Amino acid sequence: MKEALLYEGKAKQVYEAKNKPGQLVLSYKNDATAFNGEKKEVFSGKGRLNNEIAARIFPFLHEKGIDTHFIERLNETEQLVHQTEIIPIEVVVRNLATGSITKRLGIEEKTSFNPPLIELFYKDDALDDPLINDEHALFLSNVTPSELGEIKAQAMEINKSLSALFETIAITLVDFKLEFGRKANGCLVLADEISPDTCRLWDVNTQEKLDKDVFRQGTGDLIEVYEEILQRLQDVK
Repeated sequence: MKEALLYEGKAKQVYEAKNKPGQLVLSYKNDATAFNGEKKEVFSGKGRLNNEIAARIFPFLHEKGIDTHFIERLNETEQLVHQTEIIPIEVVVRNLATGSITKRLGIEEKTSFNPPLIELFYKDDALDDPLINDEHALFLSNVTPSELGEIKAQAMEINKSLSALFETIAITLVDFKLEFGRKANGCLVLADEISPDTCRLWDVNTQEKLDKDVFRQGTGDLIEVYEEILQRLQDVK
């Protein structure tokens, strides 16, 4: 199903899809990284869990009218996706204040953002993915003003849909990171992944962290936490 390895990132490998022009195979790795790669560890089964979780969330978004690069789950750790030209901008949507924003701006932990706050980061490991504004985004990438507006609008719609999904399984969507890409026809779609690697998820009742923060902060078992997310998503009717 897959041919040449095209790219390897911190959490995934990207392959050409055999006999499927314009499509790629994403292979989810067992690696976990934090603090721009300074902290690393391998967790057996992590790739399977992220793949299975993303393969449930993307179809849910399709049902809500949101276009993504996802086509289908191929096996435990791989999925077939549309090839896209990734826009080098990470879009972070924040519903509650936690993490870096509390330190940068002195905002109290768990402060609610209403409406949700959108932040942009330039996707460049060498620069540690710096925070940027709209003008920076237009200068540093080939994104157009209309595309940037569309990206922000889509991010808000995705937030609305995902917040409702996680609410049904007693989880608060605190914040999350998105990446967008252009398909061959120029259409903007959600790309990359949506998983506990890219979202902050808190149990509604206990406030327990159910995401990669347990690895970042050394406060829990990453595999147990990801298994919990998958189990709850499997129970969604």
